[in-house]
Amino acid sequence: MTNWKSVRIGCAAGALAFMLAGSAIALGSHENRLTFTRPVALPGVVLPAGSYSFDTHWDNSDVVIVRNTARTKVLYMGFTTQVLRPTWMPSGALVTIGEAPANEAPPVTAWYEIGHALGHEFRY
Repeated sequence: MTNWKSVRIGCAAGALAFMLAGSAIALGSHENRLTFTRPVALPGVVLPAGSYSFDTHWDNSDVVIVRNTARTKVLYMGFTTQVLRPTWMPSGALVTIGEAPANEAPPVTAWYEIGHALGHEFRY
């Protein structure tokens, strides 16, 4: 004989567990919105001047994902190396930019999440 009350409680507990797991993933977001006034480069791609969503992969914080601001198109996804924010860098600065030859987009060398001492150095 099946105890339907136990089955309903088990199903409810399973549904709750899935909801909490989804919430934990959403809360773990590291998204920052960055705006560039001129083109910049990331490994293998040049981003035109504009606004972008920088985030880490939900399962691996060494993977950085750059999307359009609507988050509907991935423009870059790649491995990075963790790096400490330089002591000279103002806390409000979110990226470091490298040098580039004339008429080429300068590379973003690292992205530092808002409020974090560790950043993500791009691998060129």
